[in-house]
Amino acid sequence: MTQPDEWLTVESLDIEAQGVAHNSEGKVVFIEGALPGEQVQVDVGRRKNQWEQATMRAMRRESSQRVRPACPHFGLHAGACGGCKMQHLHAGAQVAIKQRVLEDNLAHLGKVKSERMLRPIEGPTWGYRLRARLSVRYVAKKGTVLVGFHERKSRYVADMSECHVLPRSVSDMLLPLRELIGSMDGRDRLPQIELAGSEAVTALVLRHLEPLSGADVTRLREFGAKHGVQWWLQPKGPETVHLLDDGGPELAYTLPEFGLTMPFKPTDFTQVNHQINTVLVGRALRLLQVQPGERVIDWFCGLGNFTLPLATQAREVLGIEGSEVLVERSRQNAARNGLAAKTSFAARNLFELTPDDLVAFGRADKWLVDPPREGAFALAKAVADLAESPRDDWQPPQRIVYVSCNPATLARDAGLLVNVAGYRCTAAGAVNMFPHTAHVESIAVFERP
Repeated sequence: MTQPDEWLTVESLDIEAQGVAHNSEGKVVFIEGALPGEQVQVDVGRRKNQWEQATMRAMRRESSQRVRPACPHFGLHAGACGGCKMQHLHAGAQVAIKQRVLEDNLAHLGKVKSERMLRPIEGPTWGYRLRARLSVRYVAKKGTVLVGFHERKSRYVADMSECHVLPRSVSDMLLPLRELIGSMDGRDRLPQIELAGSEAVTALVLRHLEPLSGADVTRLREFGAKHGVQWWLQPKGPETVHLLDDGGPELAYTLPEFGLTMPFKPTDFTQVNHQINTVLVGRALRLLQVQPGERVIDWFCGLGNFTLPLATQAREVLGIEGSEVLVERSRQNAARNGLAAKTSFAARNLFELTPDDLVAFGRADKWLVDPPREGAFALAKAVADLAESPRDDWQPPQRIVYVSCNPATLARDAGLLVNVAGYRCTAAGAVNMFPHTAHVESIAVFERP
């Protein structure tokens, strides 16, 4: 058991941005707020047989990588915002830690070692977040409204007046938004505002549990005109999202390297960090090395973020996605960009793929795989099964580029591809899509010998 007067030396940082130390008994202690190299005293909150979880109380040796957080709402204090976990750590050190998390997951969970570690993809560390889900709460006892992320380790909404990972224009809008909601007739029935921004548009989706009054609609219009906001309304599920007023600029992002414009609806999945996505798409295609005569399959294609750039280089691209809505959006985007003849799309539950499904989708020279956090286990398992029981009507792709938002599921799937299906992991690297958070995005390349 860690003693109150015991000084612990922090050895590393885990994926949750907690310092990792060992006490005098050799037990692992996870310490919120502590950085590698620091000597700290702690208050233990949880004790288990193999580990303890604690919060830093005092420090006598400070890390050279510790910096002053930019946001006053970040920290361990009561009511602190839970949106960020690493603002106290130098941005470069954050990236190095994420790279190590990727390597450790590949090695320990997948039993895979990448032949080459790619330079991490980095970009702006502030004002990058073009997508965010902000909770709204009217606090009747205090006569105030809160708009923002949840408090650290809490379901309460943080009392936020600014947010430095949001675009400056949106951060400056937090207090006016609170005033707007507080003035509305339905203020206690408006639980959420979702940001969906692009280069030209700041779209806000207002979730309302009851029909809006005429006066509230007028208030929204006046706020939108003053602050440059395009309002969308969501009375029920995501399928009910619609513009408050027709017209206005189109919600879309661009991929300039490929000459593409990608329209989207505010509830469609798009990356939160446009600058990083632009670099990531370019790197993925260079790693895949698509040739003009090749057929490519883009698994988990979404609205065509990788499919359409691939179609500018390949003979043919098949995009496969679980959502019928996104498949239709992909078709529309392909037509919009003059790529309908080189693309086709299919809706399929990608978490229930079988070897027969892979055979039915046909031979492809290359694959691009970009799954959600759950990973692509069924896909990797089907490839592994076909490697163990070869079929004359199946030939695996020569190269796979796997874009991941969860290093644990990437490592699991990599273990199947490398240790069962016979691929080599020739390259891997971190992608700092979410600076100041513990979220690790990455990219890996698999090739057949």
